[in-house]
Amino acid sequence: MSTESTALSTAAPAETAPEPPADPGSAAASSRLLAQAGGAEQAPLRTLARRRPLVVAPDTTLRETLYQISQGQEDAAVITDAASGLPLGLISLRELLHVISFEGGGLEDPVAAHMIGAPLTIAADAPTHRAKVLMAKRGARHLLLTEGDGRLFGLVDQADLLGLRAGGAETLIAAISAARDLKAMILAADQVRRRGAELFHAGMGIEALCQWQSGLDDLIAMRVIELMEDEFDLPAIPWCWLVFGSAGRLEQTFATDQDNGLIFVPPEPAATDALRAAFLPFARAVNQALHKCGFEHCRGNIMAGNPSWCLSADEWQRRFGDWLAEPDPKALLHGTIFFDFRPLYGTFEPADQLRAWLIGAARTQGRFLHNLAEQALAITPPLGFAGRFSFDRNRDFPHTIDLKLQGARLFTDVARVWALQYGIWATNTAERLRAAGACQERSDADLVAEVEAFHLIQRFRIQQQLRTADPDGVNRVDPNDLNQLHRLMLKEAFKQVKRMQSRLRQQRGL
Repeated sequence: MSTESTALSTAAPAETAPEPPADPGSAAASSRLLAQAGGAEQAPLRTLARRRPLVVAPDTTLRETLYQISQGQEDAAVITDAASGLPLGLISLRELLHVISFEGGGLEDPVAAHMIGAPLTIAADAPTHRAKVLMAKRGARHLLLTEGDGRLFGLVDQADLLGLRAGGAETLIAAISAARDLKAMILAADQVRRRGAELFHAGMGIEALCQWQSGLDDLIAMRVIELMEDEFDLPAIPWCWLVFGSAGRLEQTFATDQDNGLIFVPPEPAATDALRAAFLPFARAVNQALHKCGFEHCRGNIMAGNPSWCLSADEWQRRFGDWLAEPDPKALLHGTIFFDFRPLYGTFEPADQLRAWLIGAARTQGRFLHNLAEQALAITPPLGFAGRFSFDRNRDFPHTIDLKLQGARLFTDVARVWALQYGIWATNTAERLRAAGACQERSDADLVAEVEAFHLIQRFRIQQQLRTADPDGVNRVDPNDLNQLHRLMLKEAFKQVKRMQSRLRQQRGL
């Protein structure tokens, strides 16, 4: 686990998302604001579907389909059932031309005879990052967006989801997908980290780099889970692998460890303990395999292989409910990463339903938000008298600043409070800041300054991580090692944190 968390107690993906609530501070509203402000990774996919896709009936001829595609300048058509509106298949312009030119398809053939049946679909309210990972994993060029009742909403293609395939990721995605054992996965994970370092040194933007890294790390973890799943006889019930912390926030850097859990839905409460016992050996095998792939074991044992974090859906809700109702400051201090959870693999409904419940419940708990804000304000930026850097007197790393605990975490903690306060669905820090800023009706310039300050600190962290192999020093930077311009930029980033904390302090009356 990251040093930001310790245990609070001792004790192929199903793509759906719940319908978000409709009030102004809800997940739906904040997601729209987030998309307008520029945050895209966790905005709902429906914000990307800018026009209605071409829809044809099953008995439409290839000639008519080709004509409609050319007239509408489309690259694909969706075949739907006229009575129900449910999507039956998909055919792209590329596939249509191949059928006519090389497979002997007649222009008067019905399109249903040549369509791709049961096309890849995802809920229209699912986050964009989830679609990127799914399309990369399946090698798909198009993805159908559906409403909760299965009716077609829209269509997105690779052009709508640019990002994950940037930086030469195609070869890496292919290597991950082709891996048939743990040895191949270890090699693929190493290749991803090496390529990520090259992109950083080439000047790739930090937000894009972290999303690129997180997307490929997701694919690695999903493939590892698949390989381990084949070795176990798991219960035939809905279950989902969860990620917390930086993985949950899509902010993984080059020095990351495991923060994960498992949620399952028993057919009846009495079966919970037996089902947990059935999942634990599998979860521990996944944790061990991820460790070998370079994702270190969590120091606080917040991993799915720990019975405390392999819970039923009801148990997870009760656990969060207890934290909301009786917010113990010490528990919150060590366990805030749980509020950044995100589903990774399995049946997503239980995790999405838990998130929907949480963002509705947390915003009504004034005492909880008060304590969470107090925690976010407990650590101040390392700036002392006259704006000089201050240091924590660490004996092993004197004259250094921990840019995780005294830098990135300060942004993350404030953004988390605002996300829970305003009912924002996103877990990513930059997207939370953008969405919260929109809710607060703050200027675009102020929001850009906050996000850029956060990403600047992330850049300095990554630079340090690539310089040192000492796990205790990967986030510690000596300002004397920076040039004058970078020292000034770092000070300005810390001043942005001070302004954010001042705004939160005023809001919460602290």
